[in-house]
Amino acid sequence: MDLGISGRRAAVAAASGGLGFACAAALAAEGARVTICGSDEARAMDAAERIGAAFVVADLTRPEEGTRFVEEAGRLMGGVDILVTNGPGPAPGTALETPAEAYPAALERSLLAVVHMCLAAMPAMRASGWGRIVAITSLGVRQPYPNLVLSNTARAGVTGFLKTLATESAADGVTVNSVLPGFHDTARLRSMNDGGLPDVPVGSADDFGAVVAFLCSRQAGFLTGTAVPVDGGAHRALL
Repeated sequence: MDLGISGRRAAVAAASGGLGFACAAALAAEGARVTICGSDEARAMDAAERIGAAFVVADLTRPEEGTRFVEEAGRLMGGVDILVTNGPGPAPGTALETPAEAYPAALERSLLAVVHMCLAAMPAMRASGWGRIVAITSLGVRQPYPNLVLSNTARAGVTGFLKTLATESAADGVTVNSVLPGFHDTARLRSMNDGGLPDVPVGSADDFGAVVAFLCSRQAGFLTGTAVPVDGGAHRALL
């Protein structure tokens, strides 16, 4: 299927590896021009070279860096038609044991950085009458994970923001969706599992990237405001 995004300009955040890289690679394979960002210059440069992308060094634990990334990507490519947001999650902890003082930093890196990126990209997308925003969030927005209260809180906030943004921008040809990853074969997952994979269904990062690429496609122009689990059936609820 021709996704109709050849020549479109895509900014993919936190894409030096893992799911972010898989998304960037899928978009590049469809002919999109891609700029990625990462906090480590060497890793970002290597990832960009592997898929023929440009790169920006940005630390998305600071929300203003999200704005700078989108602006720099726009300068490098002459604009941004597609934005894929992604970033590092906050530290683990339970609701009762996590102090209130831990929340501002968690919200900055996992909520406000996404807000900054979206607001930086949206004006030009609306003006051109075409745009795609896809946020990588978490299954925790559907079924909160134990011992991840900061992530559960921040990602739920992201989902509320994206749904509101989708409603406000639908008439302008801009779609806004999120994807909720399950277990995917990435270096991070292996590092959390003593170098192996957990004894549960595990998908490939490439499969995840393909779903994101479709959400950025011409064919997905009437699909907006959704939060799509890409989890191999791990989410068991009806909705």
